[in-house]
Amino acid sequence: MEAAADVDELPRWSVVDLYGSLESREFRAALEQARADVERTTAVFDRHEIRAIQPRPATEADGRSADEAIAVLNDLGALVTLLRSYVYATVSTDSRIERAQSLFAEVLTVEARVKPLLARLADWMGALNDSADALASHSTVAAEHAGPLLRLAAQSAHQMSEAEEGLYAELSTVGSTSWNNLHRDVTSQLSVDVELPSGTVRLPMPAVRGLANDGDPAVRQAGYDAEMTAWPQVAVPCAAALNAIKGEATIVNRRRHWGDPLDASLFANAVSRPTFDAMQAAVADSLGDFRRWMRAKAALHGGATNEGLKWSDLVAPCPVAATSVSWEEGVATVRDAFAEFSPHLGGLVSRAVDEQWIDAAPRDGKSGGAFCMPFIGPRSLILLNWSGSADATQTLAHELGHAYHNTTLAERTYLQRRLPMALAETASIFCETLVVESALRRYEGAERLAILDVDLAGANQVVVDIHSRYLFEREVFARRGDRTLGVTELNDLMLDAQATAYADGLDQSTAHPYMWVLKPHYYSSHFYNWPYTYGLLFGLGLFACYREDPERFRSGYETLLSRAGMESAEQLGTAFGLEVTDEAFWTASLDVLRARIADYEHLAADIG
Repeated sequence: MEAAADVDELPRWSVVDLYGSLESREFRAALEQARADVERTTAVFDRHEIRAIQPRPATEADGRSADEAIAVLNDLGALVTLLRSYVYATVSTDSRIERAQSLFAEVLTVEARVKPLLARLADWMGALNDSADALASHSTVAAEHAGPLLRLAAQSAHQMSEAEEGLYAELSTVGSTSWNNLHRDVTSQLSVDVELPSGTVRLPMPAVRGLANDGDPAVRQAGYDAEMTAWPQVAVPCAAALNAIKGEATIVNRRRHWGDPLDASLFANAVSRPTFDAMQAAVADSLGDFRRWMRAKAALHGGATNEGLKWSDLVAPCPVAATSVSWEEGVATVRDAFAEFSPHLGGLVSRAVDEQWIDAAPRDGKSGGAFCMPFIGPRSLILLNWSGSADATQTLAHELGHAYHNTTLAERTYLQRRLPMALAETASIFCETLVVESALRRYEGAERLAILDVDLAGANQVVVDIHSRYLFEREVFARRGDRTLGVTELNDLMLDAQATAYADGLDQSTAHPYMWVLKPHYYSSHFYNWPYTYGLLFGLGLFACYREDPERFRSGYETLLSRAGMESAEQLGTAFGLEVTDEAFWTASLDVLRARIADYEHLAADIG
């Protein structure tokens, strides 16, 4: 870890240019404006009968209705999204500020009133025969929103009645949303004593998690031991939250006529079942290769030949070239790699730092992990828990990739920029790959091994660990339909899933039964994990396209990124020349990782 003084100097984001504070007159006026806009938008929808109607062909009058309804909905959605980001900027960095928590709940209540309007628009679109195509001939606005409107039309088959959708949207603010907030609060405010070689220190959990990247195995083990002490302290309320969220999802999925919760997740991500099945088949075939890599990494860390990797060493830095990374070095590494792709992308890194887009330091009350959320125009807000490692540098590249994607969406409307998560990972993985490939071109020997180590540790998380998360979540959904699951049962399911996914690549005696407690990804209505695997492998496929014809790729990349909220996964893949329904595509992406594993094994045998 970096020294405390360095952590204190890490950047924090600033949002005061939008509203001076949460108590400012400007912020309160904006919140009141959002409430008024909900009423105005509802009145427009009522006047034009934007709701479930008898099926019929679209007319010129429908075109005029679409023009006004889509315009007011876009304005409302954009304002509420901005307010949500503004308040969450405080909540996510200090969950102990009760006033911010209260205001965040207010914003979420307003946002909940937008969802029934989307449901009404979906019902209306579903009733108009040949909806988006026919409507587009009568409305330029509808034509510009053809992709999102077609998805809404398809959504209408999986909706409850208008009254039920409205009631559920309101109840969810005191149901699943509140349980999600509880999970965030109890995990972000958790601290624990860590028995480090230098003495006992008390650390917030994001900092404890960062110890997994430390070069000293004793420090990593101390971090793991501290987690095993800390997570049980909050496991009971987190189990209650998980049961509530998945139970609510089970009931609503049934009422929306989803036979399988995975189908609801696939639809939400604009990914077809054939595409998902092709990806999963390729992933299953690759697990043996990743297990071989884990055993090679274990040997580098002093394990016997063919011994599984300890959990505390999964993301450990390479022991033959383990070095800490300063914040300035990490930023420079990412900026230089991005600049090789384009000056615009390289300049984005400097802009994010100079304009205070980033909150980097781990601290008490701050959410764990990392994320990027859109803010004003092309500007984003990026949360990190910087640990001073090469892995942290890759995380920085990943989140800046999301920020880059957001710049391409800045001119898109609210409806056009509602990104399915699987497609939202496109630019982030591509940008990570730029950093990895840039380093691999420059280094040999131990330094190259260290780069491969960081890259494959990340890929292992996204392919193998997320496969375990998928297995765990499937089983939770299967059981939650009949009853609640206790802490012991959830721990056992987690260990079973890890045993299946990691097998002999992991020292199973060190597996992590509390991963379901710490990962916020589980605390959502649908499968939130597999889209990361999609993003990684799709991003690798994109990088192959870039290498084949860099100039042609650059010329169309940003336009295609800007359409990620307007196309299905299959349509976006076709636009890039990729056949995502074919298992061979996913196998080719995994072959890139297999080649890196072989390179790693060769270097480890020579150097280790």
